[in-house]
Amino acid sequence: VEDLVHLAAQLLLHLKVILCLCLTFHILRSTVSVFLFSVLETPWCSPIKVKHGYANCRTPQGEYYKNVLGTRCDIRCQKGYELHGPQQLICQSSKRWSGKVLCKQKRCPTLSMPTNGGFKCLDGAYFGSRCEYYCSPGYQLKGDRIVTCMDNKVWSGRPASCVDTEPPRIQCPSVKEKTAEPNKLTARVFWDTPEGRDTADGILTDVILKGLPPGSHFPEGDHKIQYTVYDRAENKGTCKFLVKVRVRRCAKLNAPDNGYIKCSGDGNNYGATCEFSCIGGYELQGSPARVCQYNLGWSGVEPTCAPMNINVNVRTAAALLDQFYEKRRLLIISTPTAANFFYRMQLGMLQPAQCGLDLRHVTVVELVGVFPAQIGRIGVKLLPPSLALQLRLLLRIPHYNFNIVVMDKHGMDKERYPFPATPAELFALIDNFPLRKEEMKLQAEIGQSCP
Repeated sequence: VEDLVHLAAQLLLHLKVILCLCLTFHILRSTVSVFLFSVLETPWCSPIKVKHGYANCRTPQGEYYKNVLGTRCDIRCQKGYELHGPQQLICQSSKRWSGKVLCKQKRCPTLSMPTNGGFKCLDGAYFGSRCEYYCSPGYQLKGDRIVTCMDNKVWSGRPASCVDTEPPRIQCPSVKEKTAEPNKLTARVFWDTPEGRDTADGILTDVILKGLPPGSHFPEGDHKIQYTVYDRAENKGTCKFLVKVRVRRCAKLNAPDNGYIKCSGDGNNYGATCEFSCIGGYELQGSPARVCQYNLGWSGVEPTCAPMNINVNVRTAAALLDQFYEKRRLLIISTPTAANFFYRMQLGMLQPAQCGLDLRHVTVVELVGVFPAQIGRIGVKLLPPSLALQLRLLLRIPHYNFNIVVMDKHGMDKERYPFPATPAELFALIDNFPLRKEEMKLQAEIGQSCP
């Protein structure tokens, strides 16, 4: 019994120890739980506030408070802002976050200033800022006028530039009208060379002329003058005007029948002179020359060509020859008798050449016989014997043999033949006379020739 009592006492004592130990463990457990709860659930770091951003936090055990020890927060910024600092913050045992963060507004690079222009911006060059380009006078904007700073820190739109698309201005003179001076078909016209003006480049003096330059002699009519100018951007400006030259003119004159006309200038312009002459065998009646006057009328009297009237009843051979001065050439044939072989041969050769003689203004004078039985003949007109004798003596033509004397329109003794001359020889001689060359030119102009 004593042993059982002693054993029970021992068991009871051990039970008490066990109970004490269990109680102590429970108390310690409760104390640790309270301590841990107070540590984990109680805010530890200051709340995170990110201006222009936000924090996404995670606690170790999913506790209520988001700034307890060990909390991890991911930092994000709003659109248009960028993060400066670590992307994640941790609440440390020092009750401080592991770093500092800042959301700064994004900034685009500075815009380049366009040549001959500029830009104006609202709010600088930050996200959402708007900048507007402008150009200097005379330039046009190429690209987007307004650009915006975007989230990717790039400006929207195309780069702007200022280009010169405006053509230069150039002002030509007004129409230039001028009347030609007397006896002239042109007029000298002057004007000031125009300058180009450009909004971008100012005064432009390098102009290109199309047409005659100022100070030139302009012929009658309308003449288009054009000036062209280019600016530095190769934009072109042009202007045009007319130079009008007028010639005062009289009514056109014509050559008289059986005659010629030779005019200076254009033939009927103010101051022009027209000279008239007649073909061989005709005499001019009326004004030998007429002038176109300012009132557009001709001076003098209209000329005519009347058949030449040879007066054979003059007293001297000199008076006879004077009638041919500057009008006809003379071919004088002298023979001692009408039966002379050379004389008859010469007449036979000249008869079919009559047109050529008339064309060359040649009058044939025949002196036949020996004084006192000699006679003279011009066509069908007979010369008195004394006049025929004087003519032989004046020109020193022998009486007793055949002779030919050729005289020009000035009465000059040009050639003598002691035997018959062919028409070809005579015409070749006469065509070399100085006055004959001018006659040939006039005859060609009016189409006068032998059939």
